[in-house]
Amino acid sequence: MPNSFAYVALLAWPVVAIVLYATRPLVQATLWTMLGAQLLLPVGTFFKIPMIPQFDKFSIPSLCALAGCMLATNRAVRLWRSFGLVEGLMLVFLFSPVVTSLLNSDPIYVGRSVIPGVGLYDGLSAALAQFIALIPFLIGREFLRRMEDVQAVFVALVVAGLGYSLLLLFEIRMSPQLHFWFYGYYPSDFIQQIREGGRFRPMVFMGHGLIAGFFAMSVTVAAAVLWRAKVVVVRSAPAGAVTFYLGVVLVLCKSGAALVYGAVLVPLVRWTQPRLQAKLAVILVALALTYPAMRIAGVFPTNMLFDVASSINQDRAYSLKFRFDQEEQLLQHAGERLVFGWGRFGRNRIHLETWEGLAGDASVTDGRWIITLGQFGLIGFIAEFGLFSAPVFFALRALRKAASFRDAVLLAGLSLLTAVNVVELLPNSTLSPWSWLLVGTLLGASEAYAAKVRQRQPQAAPAAELPAMAELTGPVAFPDMPDRSRDRVRHMPVRPRNRPVG
Repeated sequence: MPNSFAYVALLAWPVVAIVLYATRPLVQATLWTMLGAQLLLPVGTFFKIPMIPQFDKFSIPSLCALAGCMLATNRAVRLWRSFGLVEGLMLVFLFSPVVTSLLNSDPIYVGRSVIPGVGLYDGLSAALAQFIALIPFLIGREFLRRMEDVQAVFVALVVAGLGYSLLLLFEIRMSPQLHFWFYGYYPSDFIQQIREGGRFRPMVFMGHGLIAGFFAMSVTVAAAVLWRAKVVVVRSAPAGAVTFYLGVVLVLCKSGAALVYGAVLVPLVRWTQPRLQAKLAVILVALALTYPAMRIAGVFPTNMLFDVASSINQDRAYSLKFRFDQEEQLLQHAGERLVFGWGRFGRNRIHLETWEGLAGDASVTDGRWIITLGQFGLIGFIAEFGLFSAPVFFALRALRKAASFRDAVLLAGLSLLTAVNVVELLPNSTLSPWSWLLVGTLLGASEAYAAKVRQRQPQAAPAAELPAMAELTGPVAFPDMPDRSRDRVRHMPVRPRNRPVG
């Protein structure tokens, strides 16, 4: 059970947000309100008020940032400027849970246990929870639209990574204890943070070692982006040294997937062209979007991946196989209501009758994609993953007309980081308000950059305005005519069209 300090930390965060918005610029206050909550607040502690979603580590900073941005700018966050693909996905994301709930009013019977159905009330509650989850996306799209804001995102990541690395290194040496010491409980099984040879994987206040490792990867990539863009974060340390140090911390976090991401992305952002990075980001999100279809069709190479993993590490290979087996069972269950899903409250999971005649949960849902597909069906999956993926395509289009190399590096780096966040949602459920803020920032910056390019392009005079020039009085010059003809025309008066002659 959480101790009193865990609840005090949640209650104190609005005060922290007020101080940030009162003392710092809008962009910095927003970034640190969101990022600080992810790094410091307790996992799993919440306040619940009837009829509204719970207030926890994810919802509190989002609501604080929304209030801070609206008060600081004296304007509301717009859902959209004009209706398009993103706006359509948002509407489906917000309201498809209502349709799902209306279609799942029937209870599920397992032995003597009854898993109740859901209805309109649950659908409205789910829609409200979806809106709260979408708040950081809307904030990023509305208030973090300049390339300076994109740079501020990377700077905040690197500064937070440098400070957080001290806590990560402490737990690497002393074992993951900080969350227990401060908040009185472990947010996940301690055994999951012990790796081969009795070494520890840190998690600090992020809930799991995989999430901490992914954060270490993100800050390392951010440091490489700033290194390429020649942006100085620490004056006394070269950018290459900062990237190398954060890379060492990433290796010590002992997260295999995060290490692979970092080993691929850091050289890419440092030494390849931004357009190549943006194209790779498009390929990654396309893979994530088509992954459920490949799993349903049975064409995804699960056996080949298991063989490759077996040649590297047997334990990791069997862990991967266990994930694939669980996804296969959950896919079969989700296929019974594939379009809109089963709804929330465990209806998307597999329940088997125990020896006591009660329902026993026999499923493990690690990936975000299978959770969304089971709860809200293909419609919900397309809406959620479409919102994450569409800004990557928009960024590639905006990048083609980048005005400076620095802008191209920043936009491509954020596109790659967003794409890796989408790919990470396949094996794990690491979705957070910070992830939504990154996606919204990428979308806002891409839209603003494309609009700026259009404004810089010279506009040709409309054809309808050309006849009006004949009504002008005075000499008329035709530069393409011979000299003599031009002289004759220069002295010919032009008669107004609507005036009498003489």
